[in-house]
Amino acid sequence: MREPRTRALLALSAAALAGLLAACGGGNGGGSSSGTTTPPPAQNSTVPAGTTRVTADLADFKITLSQKTFTPGAYAFVATNTGKHDHALEVEGPGGENRSSTVSPGESTTLTVNLKSGKYEIYCPVDGHKDLGMKTEITVAGAPVNQPSTPTSPTTPTSPGNGY
Repeated sequence: MREPRTRALLALSAAALAGLLAACGGGNGGGSSSGTTTPPPAQNSTVPAGTTRVTADLADFKITLSQKTFTPGAYAFVATNTGKHDHALEVEGPGGENRSSTVSPGESTTLTVNLKSGKYEIYCPVDGHKDLGMKTEITVAGAPVNQPSTPTSPTTPTSPGNGY
């Protein structure tokens, strides 16, 4: 009598295991082949017109920006996580505080901000990474970016010029 019961128990266990594997995404159509570890090219090229693109490399535990000088204007910080921990990007200064989404290793995110003149701190707000040295500072100065300059022409006097 034990043999049919043992076979039934084994069959039930096998069916439960198969169901569990199917529920966990046993096929290859899901997670790993979707390209989530590499940012899609369209994500990096979706910078709005009139916005300056700046790449930010988020490593463990350092931020490297593609440019060092900034003038007032709109910027899109394309942050790529090249480290082994989750990271994000926060820009804090006269223009306010702006934070990107948190990204896993190998992923990218874009943070668009309008920078005004002044000093800014750029850092990773995740799990105390800022205190581990994952921060940098920038100074925004000069003429606003992306604004047409008006050519100046010499002025001609409208009065006879008698010094008055």
